[in-house]
Amino acid sequence: MGGSRNTASAQQMGMSTVLLILAVSAAGCGREGPTPQPEEDLQARSERLARESLIVDTHIDVPYRMQEEPEDISKRTEGGDFDYPRAVEGGLNAPFMSIYTPADLQETGGSRELADSLIEMVEGFEERWPDKFSVARSPEDVRADFQAGRISLPMGMENGAPIEEDLANLAYFHDRGISYITLTHGKSNRISDSSYDEERVWKGLSPFGRQVVEEMNRLGIMIDISHVTDEAFFQVLDLTRAPVIASHSSCRSFTGDWERNMSDEMIRRLGENGGVIHINFGSAFLTQEAWEYSEAMWDAVGEYRDEHGLAEGDPAVETFTEEYRKKHPQVLADVSDVVDHVDHAVELAGIDHVGLGSDFDGVGPSTPTGLKDVSFYPNLIRHLLERGYSEADIRKILGGNTLRVWSEVEKIATAQ
Repeated sequence: MGGSRNTASAQQMGMSTVLLILAVSAAGCGREGPTPQPEEDLQARSERLARESLIVDTHIDVPYRMQEEPEDISKRTEGGDFDYPRAVEGGLNAPFMSIYTPADLQETGGSRELADSLIEMVEGFEERWPDKFSVARSPEDVRADFQAGRISLPMGMENGAPIEEDLANLAYFHDRGISYITLTHGKSNRISDSSYDEERVWKGLSPFGRQVVEEMNRLGIMIDISHVTDEAFFQVLDLTRAPVIASHSSCRSFTGDWERNMSDEMIRRLGENGGVIHINFGSAFLTQEAWEYSEAMWDAVGEYRDEHGLAEGDPAVETFTEEYRKKHPQVLADVSDVVDHVDHAVELAGIDHVGLGSDFDGVGPSTPTGLKDVSFYPNLIRHLLERGYSEADIRKILGGNTLRVWSEVEKIATAQ
């Protein structure tokens, strides 16, 4: 924010004048302005904020990870980005468990059954470790768990395919604890076109998808527009009576024309809607260089898979992917890049419309340096402090904005 000043200018004007100008400039951006302080004080302040603030992360793929490689997440685990000890270290209070169903099940069947089994897994975390985890169905549950010292486990469904063209399934999954639904995923489904799918079946939302938006408003389920096409996004915003979220998306201006991230126009519109963009931590979402690396890698993986007639999850494909990363070292973003996206979204939509949606356990080894797993939130807080964000505004980013939207969505449903 703002340019640097040379030493001669500082001497002529007087350092106090320079600091005053910096403070006024930062105030205009909704920041405190950079406050020089001893290293240990800044670190201690970051850790205190992590302990005292309610940290919500709207997208963590623990259930799908655990389905493939079961581990005891009540203890520190060998793999993955999430477990109880690391969450406590990082101050994470409410990680939304992603109930993810792959797009290929839309054709073969089984989306609803898989969603049910993953929900049962999350419920099992609470049953096995009730002193550590609690399934949360509302903002009030999250706040109560925070006071009780438990980690809340709200749930979001990634891919609306388990709805299966039956609006009654929305109420069913809401009753099971689903608090948001990502309308689509890697391919267009019965609800919406996908930003990853070249075939635009519906030119946005399907007729059934429009009914889904209205029913989600009626029930009090948050609408998640991550993964949808631009056309679908604007159609959702025209239809909805409640604020919506992007549970794990970042800013497109940093990654060329990649539709999976949100354009400046979309972020402004989301702010006008009262919603929140939750910044994705995956490196490909954060910098052009990391995105280009990711595209090249997945193109190579796709060619290998097609040449050998292999399915996506085949062990040989996974081995090829690992070998590719060894030959072509992963291009990683940095925690400062995450804060660049926060800055950009705040400038476009305002401080009340930005949150965190890490995609931990969903983006593999591509998490940024300085933000490798759920124990690193204090480091992110530190960078926000260094950029001049006030403690009150940091608390909004960490979870306050998300809880506000969730409450508003529930309130609008109750008022009908």
